[in-house]
Amino acid sequence: MQLHAFHPQPWCELDPSYTPQGFRIQWASDPWMEREALALRRQVFCEEQRVFVHDDLDDIDRHEPSTRSLVALTCLAGEADEVIGTVRIHQAAPGVWWGSRLAVRADWRQHKRLGSSLIRLAVSSAHALGCDEFLAHVQAQNVPLFQRLNWELLEMRELHGRPHGWMRASLAHYPPCPTPYAGFVLTQG
Repeated sequence: MQLHAFHPQPWCELDPSYTPQGFRIQWASDPWMEREALALRRQVFCEEQRVFVHDDLDDIDRHEPSTRSLVALTCLAGEADEVIGTVRIHQAAPGVWWGSRLAVRADWRQHKRLGSSLIRLAVSSAHALGCDEFLAHVQAQNVPLFQRLNWELLEMRELHGRPHGWMRASLAHYPPCPTPYAGFVLTQG
Protein backbone atom coordinates (compact mmCIF):
# COMPACT_ATOMS: atom_id res chain seq x y z
CA MET A 1 0.00 0.00 0.00
CA GLN A 2 1.32 3.42 -0.96
CA LEU A 3 0.90 6.09 1.67
CA HIS A 4 1.38 9.03 -0.68
CA ALA A 5 -0.43 7.78 -3.74
CA PHE A 6 -2.28 10.39 -5.78
CA HIS A 7 -5.98 10.64 -5.00
CA PRO A 8 -8.18 12.77 -7.26
CA GLN A 9 -10.42 13.73 -4.34
CA PRO A 10 -9.98 17.23 -2.91
CA TRP A 11 -8.05 17.39 0.36
CA CYS A 12 -10.85 19.27 2.11
CA GLU A 13 -13.82 17.26 3.31
CA LEU A 14 -16.07 20.28 3.91
CA ASP A 15 -19.33 20.38 2.03
CA PRO A 16 -18.99 22.83 -0.90
CA SER A 17 -21.93 24.80 0.51
CA TYR A 18 -20.12 25.34 3.85
CA THR A 19 -20.49 28.85 5.26
CA PRO A 20 -18.03 30.12 7.88
CA GLN A 21 -19.57 30.47 11.32
CA GLY A 22 -16.82 32.56 12.90
CA PHE A 23 -15.45 35.99 12.08
CA ARG A 24 -12.65 38.15 13.43
CA ILE A 25 -12.68 41.95 13.30
CA GLN A 26 -9.14 43.27 13.75
CA TRP A 27 -6.45 45.61 12.51
CA ALA A 28 -4.83 44.14 9.38
CA SER A 29 -1.76 42.27 10.62
CA ASP A 30 -0.40 40.63 7.46
CA PRO A 31 0.38 41.95 3.96
CA TRP A 32 -2.28 39.66 2.43
CA MET A 33 -4.92 41.28 4.65
CA GLU A 34 -3.88 44.75 3.43
CA ARG A 35 -3.94 43.58 -0.21
CA GLU A 36 -7.40 42.02 0.15
CA ALA A 37 -8.72 45.11 1.97
CA LEU A 38 -7.53 47.36 -0.87
CA ALA A 39 -9.01 44.97 -3.45
CA LEU A 40 -12.35 45.02 -1.61
CA ARG A 41 -12.32 48.82 -1.50
CA ARG A 42 -11.64 48.89 -5.25
CA GLN A 43 -14.47 46.41 -5.85
CA VAL A 44 -17.00 48.39 -3.79
CA PHE A 45 -16.05 52.01 -4.49
CA CYS A 46 -14.85 51.69 -8.12
CA GLU A 47 -16.70 48.76 -9.67
CA GLU A 48 -19.99 48.65 -7.73
CA GLN A 49 -20.63 52.25 -6.73
CA ARG A 50 -18.46 53.96 -9.38
CA VAL A 51 -17.43 56.66 -6.91
CA PHE A 52 -13.84 56.47 -8.22
CA VAL A 53 -12.54 55.48 -11.66
CA HIS A 54 -9.48 53.21 -11.28
CA ASP A 55 -8.83 53.04 -7.55
CA ASP A 56 -9.78 54.83 -4.35
CA LEU A 57 -6.26 55.41 -3.02
CA ASP A 58 -5.59 58.94 -1.84
CA ASP A 59 -3.10 60.98 0.21
CA ILE A 60 -4.40 59.40 3.42
CA ASP A 61 -3.32 55.97 2.13
CA ARG A 62 -0.07 57.23 0.63
CA HIS A 63 1.24 59.74 3.16
CA GLU A 64 -0.55 59.55 6.52
CA PRO A 65 1.57 57.43 8.89
CA SER A 66 -1.28 56.91 11.37
CA THR A 67 -3.48 55.21 8.75
CA ARG A 68 -4.60 51.72 9.72
CA SER A 69 -6.72 49.22 7.79
CA LEU A 70 -9.20 47.21 9.80
CA VAL A 71 -10.57 43.98 8.38
CA ALA A 72 -13.47 41.61 8.89
CA LEU A 73 -12.21 38.08 8.29
CA THR A 74 -13.93 34.76 7.82
CA CYS A 75 -12.33 32.09 9.98
CA LEU A 76 -11.76 28.46 9.13
CA ALA A 77 -10.68 26.19 12.00
CA GLY A 78 -10.02 29.34 14.01
CA GLU A 79 -7.62 30.81 11.43
CA ALA A 80 -8.14 33.91 9.29
CA ASP A 81 -9.32 32.85 5.84
CA GLU A 82 -10.41 35.84 3.73
CA VAL A 83 -11.22 39.55 4.01
CA ILE A 84 -14.95 40.24 3.68
CA GLY A 85 -15.06 43.75 5.16
CA THR A 86 -12.78 46.71 5.78
CA VAL A 87 -12.56 50.26 7.05
CA ARG A 88 -9.61 52.59 7.49
CA ILE A 89 -8.83 55.04 10.27
CA HIS A 90 -6.30 57.82 10.64
CA GLN A 91 -5.44 60.65 13.01
CA ALA A 92 -5.97 63.99 11.24
CA ALA A 93 -4.86 66.16 14.18
CA PRO A 94 -3.87 65.41 17.77
CA GLY A 95 -6.86 63.61 19.32
CA VAL A 96 -8.99 63.88 16.14
CA TRP A 97 -9.48 60.62 14.26
CA TRP A 98 -11.42 59.87 11.08
CA GLY A 99 -12.93 56.68 9.74
CA SER A 100 -13.44 56.15 6.01
CA ARG A 101 -13.84 53.61 3.22
CA LEU A 102 -16.15 51.26 5.13
CA ALA A 103 -16.91 48.34 2.81
CA VAL A 104 -18.45 44.88 3.23
CA ARG A 105 -18.35 42.37 0.39
CA ALA A 106 -21.74 42.13 -1.35
CA ASP A 107 -22.31 38.46 -0.53
CA TRP A 108 -21.79 39.16 3.20
CA ARG A 109 -23.93 42.29 3.61
CA GLN A 110 -26.84 40.26 4.99
CA HIS A 111 -24.67 39.62 8.08
CA LYS A 112 -25.52 43.00 9.64
CA ARG A 113 -22.99 42.80 12.47
CA LEU A 114 -19.92 42.93 10.21
CA GLY A 115 -20.24 46.62 9.35
CA SER A 116 -21.24 47.67 12.86
CA SER A 117 -18.36 45.65 14.35
CA LEU A 118 -15.86 47.30 12.00
CA ILE A 119 -17.23 50.67 13.14
CA ARG A 120 -16.99 49.62 16.79
CA LEU A 121 -13.34 48.54 16.50
CA ALA A 122 -12.46 51.64 14.47
CA VAL A 123 -13.71 53.99 17.17
CA SER A 124 -12.67 51.86 20.16
CA SER A 125 -9.10 51.35 18.92
CA ALA A 126 -8.68 55.07 18.17
CA HIS A 127 -10.14 55.80 21.62
CA ALA A 128 -7.39 53.64 23.15
CA LEU A 129 -4.82 55.75 21.27
CA GLY A 130 -6.05 59.02 22.79
CA CYS A 131 -8.90 59.91 20.45
CA ASP A 132 -10.98 62.83 21.76
CA GLU A 133 -13.17 63.10 18.66
CA PHE A 134 -13.96 60.50 15.98
CA LEU A 135 -15.52 61.71 12.73
CA ALA A 136 -16.64 60.26 9.41
CA HIS A 137 -18.30 61.30 6.18
CA VAL A 138 -21.02 58.67 5.80
CA GLN A 139 -22.93 57.97 2.59
CA ALA A 140 -26.52 59.18 3.06
CA GLN A 141 -28.06 55.68 2.92
CA ASN A 142 -25.85 54.61 5.86
CA VAL A 143 -26.59 57.57 8.17
CA PRO A 144 -29.43 55.70 9.99
CA LEU A 145 -27.07 52.79 10.79
CA PHE A 146 -24.52 55.16 12.30
CA GLN A 147 -27.23 56.95 14.29
CA ARG A 148 -28.31 53.59 15.77
CA LEU A 149 -24.65 53.11 16.74
CA ASN A 150 -24.63 56.38 18.73
CA TRP A 151 -23.28 58.75 16.12
CA GLU A 152 -24.49 62.33 15.79
CA LEU A 153 -25.26 63.85 12.38
CA LEU A 154 -23.53 67.24 12.27
CA GLU A 155 -24.60 68.23 8.74
CA MET A 156 -25.15 66.89 5.24
CA ARG A 157 -22.44 67.54 2.65
CA GLU A 158 -21.73 66.51 -0.92
CA LEU A 159 -18.56 64.46 -1.48
CA HIS A 160 -17.55 62.77 -4.73
CA GLY A 161 -20.88 63.87 -6.21
CA ARG A 162 -22.93 62.08 -3.55
CA PRO A 163 -24.68 63.19 -0.35
CA HIS A 164 -22.81 62.31 2.83
CA GLY A 165 -23.51 62.93 6.48
CA TRP A 166 -20.68 64.52 8.44
CA MET A 167 -20.95 62.51 11.66
CA ARG A 168 -19.33 62.23 15.09
CA ALA A 169 -19.21 59.14 17.31
CA SER A 170 -20.25 59.35 20.94
CA LEU A 171 -17.05 58.07 22.56
CA ALA A 172 -18.95 57.21 25.76
CA HIS A 173 -20.45 54.26 23.82
CA TYR A 174 -17.04 53.03 22.57
CA PRO A 175 -14.76 51.91 25.41
CA PRO A 176 -11.07 51.89 24.49
CA CYS A 177 -9.83 48.68 22.84
CA PRO A 178 -6.09 48.41 23.56
CA THR A 179 -5.74 45.13 21.60
CA PRO A 180 -6.82 46.00 18.03
CA TYR A 181 -4.74 43.25 16.43
CA ALA A 182 -6.75 40.73 18.46
CA GLY A 183 -9.96 42.70 17.90
CA PHE A 184 -13.35 41.04 18.27
CA VAL A 185 -14.69 37.59 17.45
CA LEU A 186 -18.21 37.20 16.04
CA THR A 187 -20.27 34.10 15.40
CA GLN A 188 -23.16 33.51 13.00
CA GLY A 189 -26.58 33.41 14.49
